[in-house]
Amino acid sequence: MVLVGLLVAVLLLHSREQDIDARYAANAERATYEIAEVLRRVDWAPFHDPQQRLVEDYLNDIRTDFRFSALRLEQGRRHIDSGAPTGDVKTLSQKIVTAGRPGFQLIFYLPDYGRAARDMRNRTLLAVGALVFVFALILQKVLQNLLSKPFGEMVASANAFAEGNTAARFDESRRDEFGFLASFINRALDSVVEKQRDLQHALKQANRAEAALSNEKERAEVTLNSITDAVITTDEQGRVQYMNPAAVRLLGWGVLEALGRPLEEIARLHRENSDIVIPDPVQECLRTGNVVTVSRHAVLVRHNDTEIAIEANAAPMRNQEGEIIGAVAVFQDVSHARRLTRQLTYQASHDLVTGLYNRRKFEELLDSALVSAQEEDHHHALCYLDLDQFKLVNDTCGHQAGDELLKQLSILLRESLREGDVLARLGGDEFGVLLENCPLQEAVQVADKLRQAIRDTRFVWEGKGFEIGVSVGVVPITALSDNLASLMSAADVACYAAKDSGRNRVHVYEATDELLARRQGEMQWVSRISNALKDNRLQLYRQPIRPLSHEADEEGEHWEILLRMIDEDGRTILPHAFLPAAERYDLMPAIDRWVVHSTFEALKAGCCHGQPTRRRVVTINLSGASLNDEGLYHYIRSAGEEFGIDFGEICFEVTETVAISNLVKARQLMQELRALGCRFALDDFGSGLSSFGYLKNLPVDYLKIDGAFVKDMLSDPVDREMVAAVTRLGHVMRIRTIAEWVEDEAVIPLLQELGVDYAQGYALGQPRRMTDPVEV
Repeated sequence: MVLVGLLVAVLLLHSREQDIDARYAANAERATYEIAEVLRRVDWAPFHDPQQRLVEDYLNDIRTDFRFSALRLEQGRRHIDSGAPTGDVKTLSQKIVTAGRPGFQLIFYLPDYGRAARDMRNRTLLAVGALVFVFALILQKVLQNLLSKPFGEMVASANAFAEGNTAARFDESRRDEFGFLASFINRALDSVVEKQRDLQHALKQANRAEAALSNEKERAEVTLNSITDAVITTDEQGRVQYMNPAAVRLLGWGVLEALGRPLEEIARLHRENSDIVIPDPVQECLRTGNVVTVSRHAVLVRHNDTEIAIEANAAPMRNQEGEIIGAVAVFQDVSHARRLTRQLTYQASHDLVTGLYNRRKFEELLDSALVSAQEEDHHHALCYLDLDQFKLVNDTCGHQAGDELLKQLSILLRESLREGDVLARLGGDEFGVLLENCPLQEAVQVADKLRQAIRDTRFVWEGKGFEIGVSVGVVPITALSDNLASLMSAADVACYAAKDSGRNRVHVYEATDELLARRQGEMQWVSRISNALKDNRLQLYRQPIRPLSHEADEEGEHWEILLRMIDEDGRTILPHAFLPAAERYDLMPAIDRWVVHSTFEALKAGCCHGQPTRRRVVTINLSGASLNDEGLYHYIRSAGEEFGIDFGEICFEVTETVAISNLVKARQLMQELRALGCRFALDDFGSGLSSFGYLKNLPVDYLKIDGAFVKDMLSDPVDREMVAAVTRLGHVMRIRTIAEWVEDEAVIPLLQELGVDYAQGYALGQPRRMTDPVEV
């Protein structure tokens, strides 16, 4: 239809253009005739006035009358123009011959009738398009009624039937072929539906029972296969009938080779660390009809004779009449839990560096010895050992060297003791020895033997040699001894008396020594520390805490403030030398206040800023005595306002032991300072068993993982797991973690792998004076 319309339009347009051309040709002939008549009547000298003007006027009239675009009359090289042609025009040329004169050439410039042709073309095409559209609508309506509508209805009915609507049928009301076809199809559909109903009814009852049984079986299998405990079922004689995948893995037996065997043959049980056989729980269960639970500390001997710690129980299976038709046994692998329990038990009673008993375990044994002395009149002795020059090794060569020295001395001391004597590390460089059933005179000989053995030892680390000494305090344990605290205090006094007497000595405690030792210590340390405070001979150092992750780095630069004391001769005294004495004689609150004030003053002066555009976090240590200082909060707030401190940059650090010992005071001070914007860090975290229990009660922002775990984590998997556990716990509680004692760069990638946020130690930066410029 469209092609026919276009063809008609083209023919009409072509005819119209021919009519226009013929009309203009006729006009040109008429104009030529009239102009020729004018030229014959006029005695005209070509192209000279006034005749030229007369011809021009006549040409203008002719052009206007016949609607030419322009006219030109030529004779040779001369011509007269009327109008000017514009655009793309057509021309007609006529010759005029007059008697006795040269011939003329008359050129007609026809107007641009392309626009007229285009307008006519557009109108024609529009008319043809409208006719085609109207005809298409009519045709569509006709075809829809005749074909499309019935076809669509049949397709819709077919789709409905295919989608499960068995009541869907085709329209039979039409009196044409569609009606006949619909009637035929409907009969076929009725037959299909009827047969489908018969088939469904036949299958329904068979499927119902099978589906119920299959569902129950599938649930049981999925449940048994998904649980991690080993599940084994037996018949009434105790022979294996079923094993889930966990049982196959645990026992090491294949399903086919285990089926039909007695359970006691494939699951041999005996007590841990012994050859005592544990009876088969299934046989006992079948015999008694009761649930049987295997006692703790049981191990399973697998098919390859390896052993694994387990817990097990067996329960009888009964039919509807209550008769026992078999048993089900469940074995649970508890090797990891027992290993962790042993590890925690060991850590609760042993020092992680030396492997010796720790203070807690030592005090338990000492208390038992005290009871035996008081109740059975036994004689024991307590030796308190404090190493001389140990801090020199620790501070000069690092904690790794100090730990190695402690390990070597632990072995040496153990070799020098008697069978049954107890050796323990009480903390730092202090050891305790319990000599049971040992008179005082013999105890002094043992103590001197220990002193001499240490004195004869030369410790070498990276080419540096050190002479080590020890001061030993000896206290007799008799029926007259008071209590555990007095014994430890007396041993401490005796040890300090040995130190004050020149070190590397053995001093036996006597009642009169306590006052003398206390007075000597007070006179020495109170005077030196007080003079240092007065003369401003305390000095601040800083050590960087480096971020190990991008998130930690975004918090800015992080520093810990450290303390040194300058003695009367200008020598630097490390904090381990004077802080214990300051803590003993209650000088720490004054020292802590000096540190806070001096740190705030230094921060105002621009210290601890490597990049001024970045934020900084500065950590200040607080002692246990300061936690009990009622005025500390007001002092910190006042000093911060005095120096214009942003409290969001301040972090206060307390040790785990101090925080737990002063839990109520610590929590109160933390909450008050956090209200100002300060942060808190918990130092030496993980060194005590109570860490995880008390942590949730302390609002801390950072956990400093005890360096004893960090330094050996490359070689000790237990240390590595402890670091990982603390890190996971911190992240769960949204607390950043800081690894201390990082003295080997090889540890850093492992710390990053475990997710530790920060690291601190000699491998990342040694302490520098607070006033030294920060290296960017």
